[in-house]
Amino acid sequence: MTEANESRVTAVTSAVVTEPLTDPIPSAPPRSQWVDVWHQFRRHRGALAGLVVFVTILLVVFIGPFIYPQDAKYVPTGREFLNLKDMRPAYVLLWDADAKADWAHPLGTDNIGRDTLARLMQGGQVSITVGLAAMLLSLVLGTFVGVTAGYFRKLDGPLMRVTDLFLALPLLPLLLVTVLLFREPLKVAFGVEGGIFVLIVFIVGVTSWMQTARIVRGDVLALKEREFVLAAQSIGTRNSKMVVRHILPNVLSPIMVSATLGIATAIITESALSFLGFGFPPDFPTWGRLLNDAVDRMTFFPERAIWPGVLISVTVLSVNYMGDGLRDALDPRIRGR
Repeated sequence: MTEANESRVTAVTSAVVTEPLTDPIPSAPPRSQWVDVWHQFRRHRGALAGLVVFVTILLVVFIGPFIYPQDAKYVPTGREFLNLKDMRPAYVLLWDADAKADWAHPLGTDNIGRDTLARLMQGGQVSITVGLAAMLLSLVLGTFVGVTAGYFRKLDGPLMRVTDLFLALPLLPLLLVTVLLFREPLKVAFGVEGGIFVLIVFIVGVTSWMQTARIVRGDVLALKEREFVLAAQSIGTRNSKMVVRHILPNVLSPIMVSATLGIATAIITESALSFLGFGFPPDFPTWGRLLNDAVDRMTFFPERAIWPGVLISVTVLSVNYMGDGLRDALDPRIRGR
């Protein structure tokens, strides 16, 4: 080997030896998966608008009664009753100065003098609380049935046949019959308002878990064939630990989407029951009850039916948009596009 070649080999060897063996330090820590989900959710304009609208409704409904001084259940008597009965919304004064209206009652009063705005806020509290509670119940039932049917092969057939049976039932007649049968015993046990609340939450939750069960079962069937589940089974992991630590965290996405859609279903069902007169008592307002009360006088006072109807529609629409955006954000095939 010549002296020139030896010098080249020495230079190359020294360059290789002096090259650092460690990986370069990343400039920033890896971003959390939930941060990616939030960024994807923000790209869905409808979902973001739905979130803003739903949060605004929650703030007005639950914080508004502390700011607005009127009592939703107050019924005036005597001369005060004659003055407050059947007041029109205050904005009517903008084009009719002689209308029976007062800015102290911005949305007017009903036929016995109760403030409409206060009743809308209290009715929203009841309707949204019933929707959230019924959604939680249906979510627990649907997740339990879906995970059990998907993970245990022997229970798959019977549980899915029970799910098909519930899907085939006529829900509205079933709801009405159940309310008539169990309303009085629950009133005795929990009081008038508490009994109806428990009954409606139970009925709505028990009749709306089937879609969640089907979605969760399909995801569990796919997860059972994944490598990490097979590896956990090979080292003798118990079924209960397998479900809690490996299955449930990976089906969280469809559960969260079902939760948002379940709120809308529960609110509509409760409003339908109250509108038909099978819900809460007349002096306990819900949005559906306000619609029921407005039917007889809708020709002369159409705003009494418009306001609760608009609130139900806007709430359900915003929740549905949130569920749509959440589904896209939690889908790894869409996230990052």
